[in-house]
Amino acid sequence: MSDRPLAHQVPLFAIVGACATLTHVTAALAAREVAGLSPMQANFAGYLMAVGVSYIGNARLTFRRRALHGPQMLRFAVVSLLGLAVTQGLTWLLVEQMRWPFWLALGVIAVAVPALSFVLSRLWAFRAPH
Repeated sequence: MSDRPLAHQVPLFAIVGACATLTHVTAALAAREVAGLSPMQANFAGYLMAVGVSYIGNARLTFRRRALHGPQMLRFAVVSLLGLAVTQGLTWLLVEQMRWPFWLALGVIAVAVPALSFVLSRLWAFRAPH
């Protein structure tokens, strides 16, 4: 598969990211409101629901890579877990420590994490094979 130019990758990453973020936020809010989970638990539940959307979408659409590729999946897992750590840290800081509403913290997370994820995905997780 050939590489897409950066000008094509950015909007595709944004579309995949929007789908994954919508999945994450919807699942997290449902877990919080319907299941009564804590903000940290609800955010983790949202992450679990969205991670597959992000991997498959970015592998196939954004970076035009095979989805079932061991080393790539491992690199993606590292990037994804780093993103999870940032989202959990921001959730803890903004909701638990600063007493922000959960929905507002999710808004900050939805803006802060994608840029970091794109850079790490493009340069490392989904890099072109040598």
